Amino acid sequence: MFLSLQARSECLFCLAALRHEDSASAHVCRGCAADLPRPAPHACVQCAASIQTPGRCGACLADPPSFDAAVAACVYAFPVSPVISQLKYGSRLALAGWMADVLAEAVSRRGPVEVDWLLPVPLSRERLGERGFNQAALIAAAVARRLAIPLRRDELLRVRDTAPQASLDHDERWRNVRGAFDVAPDARLSGQRVALIDDVMTTGATLDAAARALKQAGAARVEAWVVARADRRDGAMTQADGVLHV
Repeated sequence: MFLSLQARSECLFCLAALRHEDSASAHVCRGCAADLPRPAPHACVQCAASIQTPGRCGACLADPPSFDAAVAACVYAFPVSPVISQLKYGSRLALAGWMADVLAEAVSRRGPVEVDWLLPVPLSRERLGERGFNQAALIAAAVARRLAIPLRRDELLRVRDTAPQASLDHDERWRNVRGAFDVAPDARLSGQRVALIDDVMTTGATLDAAARALKQAGAARVEAWVVARADRRDGAMTQADGVLHV
């Protein structure tokens, strides 16, 4: 399926007419771009959760995930959350262009990009058949072009269909995706540095399971790059717009 990333004539948030100077890719006006729910000044370097001081959060210190670092462009809150839902459940595929813009910018702001290639989190065959596309793959393809980083699609396989994460609590989510991923028989991962791409992270269970499979196959480093990170306060994940993601 071909993804059109042509410039919009109106802001995707407020629908105001876009001017040439509004944004590099003409998706969002300057005002809405300034009002986006950006991460807190300090974010855990491993899971991207908001924290009070630089470094890693208590959860990652106590029980670190399988991925080594994470970048989130936005907090999963209005108006970002409904736009992500429009892509996933409304098939507005061109929205992946804006998501790639903000994610590429967030990655670049962090400093030198030291990954060998990008890899979207795969969907199961059943879910892919129902939806008709993998939103993570659309975002990853556009980020790869913006950052000039190679993209691979087939190294990681979703070998087990799982229940929708949105219907599960925290612990059930981790059990649900355990063993859901494996690497392709011909994958060459030894010593490789990989960035996993997805739209949203809440508990991090899906990204952890995917990173674990890559590490077990020899990957030297795995990062998680997401468009939005659900906010975490007092150990609980907040819910936005009635929808929780993985």
